[in-house]
Amino acid sequence: MEKTSPYGYFYPGNREGRISMKKGQNIAGYPVGIIYIDDVWYPMVPGNIVNGYTFDFPVRLMAVEGLTIDGLFNTHDQVAEMVLKTVKKLVSEGCRAISGACGFFGNYQKIVADALDVPVALSSLVQINFILPLLKSSQKLGVLTADQSSLSNKLLSACGVTDKSRLVIRDLRSEPEFSAILEGRGSFDNGKAEREVVEQALSCFEHDDIGAILLECSDMPPYAWAVQAACSVPVFDFTTLIRWLNNAVTQRPYCGFI
Repeated sequence: MEKTSPYGYFYPGNREGRISMKKGQNIAGYPVGIIYIDDVWYPMVPGNIVNGYTFDFPVRLMAVEGLTIDGLFNTHDQVAEMVLKTVKKLVSEGCRAISGACGFFGNYQKIVADALDVPVALSSLVQINFILPLLKSSQKLGVLTADQSSLSNKLLSACGVTDKSRLVIRDLRSEPEFSAILEGRGSFDNGKAEREVVEQALSCFEHDDIGAILLECSDMPPYAWAVQAACSVPVFDFTTLIRWLNNAVTQRPYCGFI
């Protein structure tokens, strides 16, 4: 039978036969679609989820048109509709998995996952339930967030987390440099912002046995290496999540000698 499925690896020995494209799809080759906040103002340094140099594979970035940081943090039905419209556009363009560029998109994790026929991981927080089983039962997970006041039980529940007893949460909203991101000040001292993230990560260890660190915010991956160097534990963030998604939807044949 002639194969017509567009889902697969196109390689030199597999160029024959008919291939197909969904009507209305005008681009291709983006395995992961990523939604981001439209109205922000600060530098997007390499490692940031919306910087084109962060990933070594194509990602399709798309703004949720008209969405502000405050709008995302103060969840309401209109934002859900805006998010759904954007992710459906990404799927129509051929994206095989959907993620986000802010941990607080997790408020809409269940809504979006139920609406789409592709895997959805809108928030880095969805990793919590597969990080904790990797650790000793006596250990906890350090979570660094951009805004602890918005890290609600509703958000965690939407990301599959119902028990916070093994989470040690630290907030960067009040830090002098990192706060420039939430406040949209247009600039920040990158070295100082890095030190703020590292210091908050280290503070997780003051009273608890921490087995790993999770960076909730999509602006924190540029500092993941510094956190790991300082803390000597595994560090998870949006990049670990999105690479995992990409690997799952872009399997390739293995070649080599035996």
